[in-house]
Amino acid sequence: MIQAPGAEVPEEEPEGPEETDEPEATRRTAGNTESIRANRGWWDGNADEYQVEHGDFLGDDRFVWGPEGLDEEDVRLLGPTEALKGLSVLEIGAGAAQCSRWLAAQGARPVALDLSYRQLQHGRRIGADFPLVQGDATALPFADGRFDLACSAYGALPFVADTARVMHEVRRVLRPGGRWVFSVTHPVRWAFPDEPGPDGLTAASSYFDRTPYVEQDEQGRAVYVEHHRTLGDRVREIAGAGFRLVDLVEPEWPVWNQQEWGGWSPLRGRLLPGTAIFVCVAG
Repeated sequence: MIQAPGAEVPEEEPEGPEETDEPEATRRTAGNTESIRANRGWWDGNADEYQVEHGDFLGDDRFVWGPEGLDEEDVRLLGPTEALKGLSVLEIGAGAAQCSRWLAAQGARPVALDLSYRQLQHGRRIGADFPLVQGDATALPFADGRFDLACSAYGALPFVADTARVMHEVRRVLRPGGRWVFSVTHPVRWAFPDEPGPDGLTAASSYFDRTPYVEQDEQGRAVYVEHHRTLGDRVREIAGAGFRLVDLVEPEWPVWNQQEWGGWSPLRGRLLPGTAIFVCVAG
């Protein structure tokens, strides 16, 4: 279901995910349809736990680009903060729309889109006076040239099989000269185990292997899918969609951040890049 911009996302008390058998982790082909179905279900089932675990770090009034804690207030990758006032901004893979709330506080007019209905319900619960839209990043439900800016902080792209199509969709809904800034797991991390400790410092697979990571149930049905692209793949997708890449930011792990978040940690952050942020301008 695609929920039209401005339509209500019902507010209700969070409920924990249902107990299920532990899925099997494997590497195999997974197309766009299978990935969308699996990841919609996974995020709906895990949104409550995710917001409990990471909500404080993400904050209600911050725009954080990744586990390192890089803050848009400081780096201004979207442009000068004072210039955001009045601009229409699309946040893709918004989760509970923490970034969109920060944008709204700067006077921007955000629209927060996510595949997961449950994540958007958390956005409504925390508070959002802007549109929350349930939709697929490969088929954005907006008119051509609708937005001045687009952004995504670890949203959608890691979970989509056809990321080139996402780039084309973002370019379609952006006005000429509009910025498209997105962060993803740094591609080099694909070669290393997703472990925060010493075991995560030794390469275990090929950086060039694009075979998706899949968690599947006993019937072999995918319940979670993540896709990998090399740096070169990303650049070609960006250019192919009509964008100009103007910056690639690889945040260093700050001394103040002592938390572990999945495979991200101070130990690994001192040695390996964890996040890549692509800053693009529509031609």
